[in-house]
Amino acid sequence: MENLVIIFVFAAALVYLGRIVYKQFFGKNQAGCAKGCGSCQTTIPE
Repeated sequence: MENLVIIFVFAAALVYLGRIVYKQFFGKNQAGCAKGCGSCQTTIPE
């Protein structure tokens, strides 16, 4: 029984870290900067 709890906690931690890594590389980042708030302008309008 204890092993199942340990496996569940470990799997939850892996999912959490996987989401963080996924968002870092593939998440929607409208601004193109580290903040990701959309306040930075990445292109100069013509």
